[in-house]
Amino acid sequence: MAKSKETFSKKEKEKLKAKKKKDKLLRSEERKANSGGGGLDSMMAYVDEFGRILDAPVDPSTRVEIDAESIEIGIPRREETDEDDAADT
Repeated sequence: MAKSKETFSKKEKEKLKAKKKKDKLLRSEERKANSGGGGLDSMMAYVDEFGRILDAPVDPSTRVEIDAESIEIGIPRREETDEDDAADT
């Protein structure tokens, strides 16, 4: 007579695997049912003029208009003076 291909330990492993799969499926369904996610609006954040993160959008009437031409980008040119000439030599 040949030995059985399905031993006791194999059967137990199969049962445990099936049980874990079932539990995982139940947990995922429970998570989906209880999700309180409000969608995109609950994930949005707004930044005010001081860099603080807010939940609600900033009131546009409090915004200050800034002239883009008045902003200097880079290092301002250094004017040569007599002191600079004396320091170089």
